[in-house]
Amino acid sequence: MPKSNMKNTLLMALICALIITSCAKEKVVNPFTITKNHIGLLTDSTQVKELDAIFSNDSVVRYIAGDEFIGAVNSIEIFEKGGKKLLDLSPKEALDSTSVISSVNIIDSRYKTEKNISTLSTFKDIKEAYKISKIDNLINVIVVSVNEINASFTIDKKELPASMRFDMDMTIDPIQVPEKAKIKYFMIHW
Repeated sequence: MPKSNMKNTLLMALICALIITSCAKEKVVNPFTITKNHIGLLTDSTQVKELDAIFSNDSVVRYIAGDEFIGAVNSIEIFEKGGKKLLDLSPKEALDSTSVISSVNIIDSRYKTEKNISTLSTFKDIKEAYKISKIDNLINVIVVSVNEINASFTIDKKELPASMRFDMDMTIDPIQVPEKAKIKYFMIHW
């Protein structure tokens, strides 16, 4: 075989190897990033039976209700090995390992959206980062919905002015909520 053909063959083999290895590299996912359809490695299509593999370095705790016929959805808690609680998950169907997760309560403040919103954020942070879709006025809390990321943020009415705490019929506009109001619960819904 002539030297030029051997060089060309070697060069082509090297190029093919580079292409294959570059295509094989997976995108590294930050385990604490929240997007519309992901929370780290957890997605809107993750089944309950996959949780042990996804959270292999953590503890997955499943609570089983006393009576599966009452239709209660069993919550699943995720803890770090050290005992710190990370997430509360709710499957769509109780006692079904093929059920997908319907909602996730974010507990750990390391979980953040791409716009840096976490459980430590204030209403001002949410309002500046996302368009508020609606605000529901409930008995002791208001629920701020952000459709852009399938999220809801619960704020205790104690964070609101006294004139707004007791009127459940009042329509609350985002401008009425104090900017320093703290998040009580941060939920993602799928």
